[in-house]
Amino acid sequence: MQLCAEYENNYSALADLMKSQGGNYDYDLVRRAFERCVTAHKGQLRSSKEEFYLHPYSVAKIIVQLGLDSEAIAAALLHDVVEDTDVTLEEIEKEFGKDVALLVDGVTKMGRISFSTKEQQQGENLRKMLIAMARDIRVMIIKLADRLHNMRTLDALPEQKQRDKSLETLEVYAPIAHRLGIRAMKEELEDLAIAHLDPIAYHEIEQSLRVRKPYREEILKNISHKIEERLKHDLPNVQFHLEGRVKSIHGIYRKMYVQGKDFDEIYDIYAIRVITDTVTDCYNVLGIMHDMFRPIPGRFKDYISTPKPNMYQSLHTTVIGRDGIPFEIQIRTWEMHHTAEYGVAAHWKYKEGIQGTDQKMEKRLAWIRQILESSQSETEDGASIIQAIKTDLSQEDVFAVTPKGDVINLPVGATVIDFAFAIHSEVGIRMVGAKVDGRIVPLNHEIKTGEIIEILTTNQPGHGPSRDWINIAVTNQAKTKIRTWFKRERRAENIETGKRDLERDFKRNGIVLPEAEMLEFLTNIAHRQHCPTLDDFYAAIGYGGILVSKIIPRIKEEYNKLVKTTNPPEPEDLIQTQQKHSSEGVVIDGIDNCLIKFSKCCAPLPGDEIIGFITRGHGVSIHKRDCNNVPKNILESEEPERWVSAHWSGNYKESFTSTLQITGIDHDGFLVDVTSALYNMRVAIHAINARQVKGGNCVIVVTLSIESLEHLNSIMARLSKLHGVFSVERINQ
Repeated sequence: MQLCAEYENNYSALADLMKSQGGNYDYDLVRRAFERCVTAHKGQLRSSKEEFYLHPYSVAKIIVQLGLDSEAIAAALLHDVVEDTDVTLEEIEKEFGKDVALLVDGVTKMGRISFSTKEQQQGENLRKMLIAMARDIRVMIIKLADRLHNMRTLDALPEQKQRDKSLETLEVYAPIAHRLGIRAMKEELEDLAIAHLDPIAYHEIEQSLRVRKPYREEILKNISHKIEERLKHDLPNVQFHLEGRVKSIHGIYRKMYVQGKDFDEIYDIYAIRVITDTVTDCYNVLGIMHDMFRPIPGRFKDYISTPKPNMYQSLHTTVIGRDGIPFEIQIRTWEMHHTAEYGVAAHWKYKEGIQGTDQKMEKRLAWIRQILESSQSETEDGASIIQAIKTDLSQEDVFAVTPKGDVINLPVGATVIDFAFAIHSEVGIRMVGAKVDGRIVPLNHEIKTGEIIEILTTNQPGHGPSRDWINIAVTNQAKTKIRTWFKRERRAENIETGKRDLERDFKRNGIVLPEAEMLEFLTNIAHRQHCPTLDDFYAAIGYGGILVSKIIPRIKEEYNKLVKTTNPPEPEDLIQTQQKHSSEGVVIDGIDNCLIKFSKCCAPLPGDEIIGFITRGHGVSIHKRDCNNVPKNILESEEPERWVSAHWSGNYKESFTSTLQITGIDHDGFLVDVTSALYNMRVAIHAINARQVKGGNCVIVVTLSIESLEHLNSIMARLSKLHGVFSVERINQ
């Protein structure tokens, strides 16, 4: 197929990039995939108004730079074709082969992940994503490349979508890139996310780095020169390579705004990397570095003997030069360097693919299987699945040691309970206490790197964990093992506990049925929760596999439908009768001179769509129509006859109160700026409270006198323009 000049030039650029990588590529396959990409997406435009094919083309270039094979490059070019055009997966398989079709199918399914849907859907989508990764890791690498290019071009989307995608990137995709060991991709994803989530802080750090750049380059040049001379003198037969490194903006941001450090207090902004041929050379170089410079106590980390979960290996030491400037030195072999830079992609980039079973790859991907196994519980709680996966993808790890010297790595915040179950299920189940560095500690003790932990156990028959441990444990692995033990060993107790909990919630929500109907009602619910019998349902509630708080809304909805069917009410619709006015400026249809009360749950204001609820002895309570306490469908509610139509009369005279939450950077005078702005707008303040939150930010909650919804919107707009303000939201008090 003959392409026009623009397309031909772009393909040539892709082919040249492939040649520069030095791999054995199937250029014919990639050429055909490129042509199919161009023709299939013909006429389609991205949000930025550029031709759509440029997106998969850019993703393919990222895949080439990572060193992946021809099938992965072809799949990157075709990854949007099945979803966004008329081309079918069968056609892809026929034209490009089974491997390319499987990769395209995997990326297409993962592309449907949405974090704005219900939590259960989020959890299931995350699980599907991990399953796709376990089958072929190239699927995830293509998806990461897809996300990276989308983040690079994020400015074309509306501001809220920019923030949503950035948060999703920071919470899920960057940690996955970290676990796969693809450092450059992980850092760029994080930096791009922070640029949209906290642009002020991002630009402040960027400016600090820019101002210090000439100074930094001079420092790194001088240090590198001194190290080179010393190594050549002391290790004349050792081959080495030196390079400078600057910490990523997100890495600096975490230390400045999460840990509260000043820019000049971050010791590892500047780093020198020494790359040698052997592990022995690494330790020899370390000794010379500690002789040349003064090491900072507690800042040495040996990731060679104790690799990170993503198989990252290197020696890290922070030292102070003679001029008093702290900097980090990283020492590693070339193989470790390739793994650190390209992660799992290094297998393709430096080994011409994976032949047979590769133990290192198996070990690297073991965490995926562990998360999948841990998330196969009976719970329908999507939020728990998401939180568990995010925890297990934690970028920060702590390393603790058993008395025998075995190293156990866990996420930051993990407790001795997590440590016990990480050793073995039986150790966790028989645990009665723990010692850290020789002293007894409580079970909620948070582990710190380097601690020697001894788990105290008992052989007493029938001993097991406490239900409270589920709330203390951090890792999904520990939580799942505790639930499994209760499920297996305490069935009778679980049934009794679950039955009691369910009856309590039914009573609280007014769910009452005759005994025979209740039995049938509960049996149907149990089947929907994939429990064969009612006892299985009670047991699942008892050991925590099913959370009543999560399923009760659906149960209540089913109950209301059942009651309506068996004993249909005879409420008249909300009849539009003669309008009666009240002194509070609200019209209640069909009711004259009644007591009006504005509900505190939603604090309605003139201009809001409202509805009334007849209370016993307290007149009519006015709610916003979208209030959480107002049923979506009045006629299917429990007491439809008590809901009445209401609207604003237009001649209201009194003021109303409303509460705003203002979030911004915690700088000197932030509270003064807010109060001064409200004073200048002649707005009365009833209450105000300010507090610091994580990330160097501040939240101000203020209750004001408001005349109408329009008045409130104008106040919020004025406050949003103040220096350092991120958001202004109306909240209910």
